[in-house]
Amino acid sequence: MDIRPALPEPVHASYSSPFSIAAVTSLQERRPRTLKHGDCFAVFDPAGDAVAGTNSPEGFYVRDTRHLSTFLLTIEGKRPLLLTSTLRDDNATLTFDLTNPDLFDGAGALIFEHDLIHIRRSRYLWNDTCFERLTVRGFDTESRRVRLRLVYGADFADLFEVRGTVRQKRGSLHAPQTRENGVTLSYTGLDDVLRTTTLSFEPAPSICDPGAAVFDLVLEPGKQQAIFITVQGGSAAAGPAQGARRSFVVGARDARRSLRAASSGAASISTSNTLFEEALRRARSDLYMLITETKYGPYPYAGIPWFSTVFGRDALITALQTLWLDPSIARGVLSYLAANQATTTDPAADAEPGKILHEIRHGEMADLGEVPFRRYYGSIDSTPLFVMLAGAYLARTDDAATLQRLRPNIEAALRWMDEDGDRDGDGFIEYGRRQDSGLINQGWKDSHDSVFHADGRMAEGPIALVEVQAYAYAAWYAASHVMRRLGDSAAGDRCQARADRLRQAFDKAFFDEALGTYVLALDGAKKPCRIRTSNAGHALFTGIALPERAEAVARTLLSDASFSGWGVRTLGSDEARYNPMSYHNGSVWPHDNALIAAGLARYGFREEAARIFEGLFAASTYIDLRRLPELFCGFARERSQGPTFYPVACSPQAWATAAPFLLLQSALGLRFESARNSIAFRRPLLPGFLDQVVLRGLRLGDCTADIALKRSGSAVAIEVLGRTGTIGIDLE
Repeated sequence: MDIRPALPEPVHASYSSPFSIAAVTSLQERRPRTLKHGDCFAVFDPAGDAVAGTNSPEGFYVRDTRHLSTFLLTIEGKRPLLLTSTLRDDNATLTFDLTNPDLFDGAGALIFEHDLIHIRRSRYLWNDTCFERLTVRGFDTESRRVRLRLVYGADFADLFEVRGTVRQKRGSLHAPQTRENGVTLSYTGLDDVLRTTTLSFEPAPSICDPGAAVFDLVLEPGKQQAIFITVQGGSAAAGPAQGARRSFVVGARDARRSLRAASSGAASISTSNTLFEEALRRARSDLYMLITETKYGPYPYAGIPWFSTVFGRDALITALQTLWLDPSIARGVLSYLAANQATTTDPAADAEPGKILHEIRHGEMADLGEVPFRRYYGSIDSTPLFVMLAGAYLARTDDAATLQRLRPNIEAALRWMDEDGDRDGDGFIEYGRRQDSGLINQGWKDSHDSVFHADGRMAEGPIALVEVQAYAYAAWYAASHVMRRLGDSAAGDRCQARADRLRQAFDKAFFDEALGTYVLALDGAKKPCRIRTSNAGHALFTGIALPERAEAVARTLLSDASFSGWGVRTLGSDEARYNPMSYHNGSVWPHDNALIAAGLARYGFREEAARIFEGLFAASTYIDLRRLPELFCGFARERSQGPTFYPVACSPQAWATAAPFLLLQSALGLRFESARNSIAFRRPLLPGFLDQVVLRGLRLGDCTADIALKRSGSAVAIEVLGRTGTIGIDLE
């Protein structure tokens, strides 16, 4: 007996490149609700359903495979009406409140008035399992018989298939194995791996067939009934050992405890602005939800749905943005990336000795080599960012023991920067993929059309990007301090000299007087790409910019062509290829803007940094959950209107989630001086929407401090609320 309602047929878009993400449906239109734990994540619609046949990413995923592609609840054959869907502040649980629609008999007569039944779906993820408690309560004046149907299915699609890549061959779906209280769905891939999804129900449904479960309920007035559901995915999913009800209770407790423990070492923040505090609270919860605990420590996965895995660049920048808040994230990122640093040359993976990885994937297509990302090293900036973060972590914590352990990895990274990273020996780091399967562009703006000349012609490589040279300068500079701290003054001096040479060469090759800023890149013929981009702001962030260049760069970044009112566009609106709806050629990225604001503050342009801070905060007030997405469109800000959303932006995305923390640090001028065991505030400036910020649990070594910063006329006053240990608090 087939009790499944008809579902829309899937519409597939074929993309020849595995780097493409099909934009055939808008995530903004579907308003997805997301959860993540460890190596699993889930995407549902606002009612808690998943219907993957509409080319959406909805479903439940484990290690890059969709283990649940259909999950659809009906009442008497109709979809319930959505009342609301909410996410707990700590991201532990998603809750969907629903009610029945008007129900009619075959002749069109009303037999069941709307709003007489309340359905609540409470859901969370834990240990590769999706748990749900479905509670049903009647508000009629008499007993009612009600039939609920839960339709389910698993296509076992690889994430890259979901993104739009069509495979010529797939593995084999097996016949579902049903039992009284559940069903097991399974698939053997072309990699000979058996992947299974086990659904279990308590109490057992009235009918349990391969594609749906039916629950026949008798609802007494005011009474409530509960159904517990587990969906366990993986290579050997077997269902809960202790029953769905018990598993739900125990798992919910453990999931909440885990989230609390993960963030327990981070400083807490309260402010005078309720909306900003909500944004910070969401950002903190998203950050720790995105973090996966690895054997090397905490590691923030890049974003949901497309990038819920290890990315080198994303995690390094996220760790830099949150270093003041929780340095354990940086330690975990450094340790993981060091353990996975390339040791051999592999052109297919763009790997060279000493290079830091770009991406790791665990799905069938990666295992088979259908996409090059099983362990891929095609990012030009991860390696200098790794050294840069190592130095910043040492300055923040004075954890010399960790740096001593990482020293061989740092030295290998520096060798790569000097050798394989500098292909023509001119002192700059260039990229160019080794095989056609690799990424064409390998900076953070890695779309195929993001690096070009003023007339719109694509730049031919090898390409030296402006921000990569800035990161390299910061890496050499950081390495000089690391080596001196580890007792090798001679190595420290060599690294310092290398940084100084790079700074001078960079200024000559990249600064363009007529452009008023740094060029985007040098192409393979060393011809500059003379376009105004946000990349130039990263030169301020790292300090490679000569002081006399900073004002021109700041003026260009905050010009009408570059600054949309919400943030700095990736590309100026008067440049060729400008498109405010593009991925990298005119959009606004929160993490990019946070780095630019930090750079502006570094050179004393604090009012300009505050403008960026205000723009991004204002954008967040128009966004669901106050959650800054991966990016949004670069249209100019209009009075009483919010930003224009990008259709397939990830949300949450780690480095966007971390952006408010770096913006706040930049505004406060907050820095840690571990050698003096002191916390310093350098020319703090509160943006207009903040009158007070209170930081509690700021940690330096074994000491902590609670500090309040309050607006006092045009200045900011500091009050030390408490401290443990001997720790200095300095106001500059």
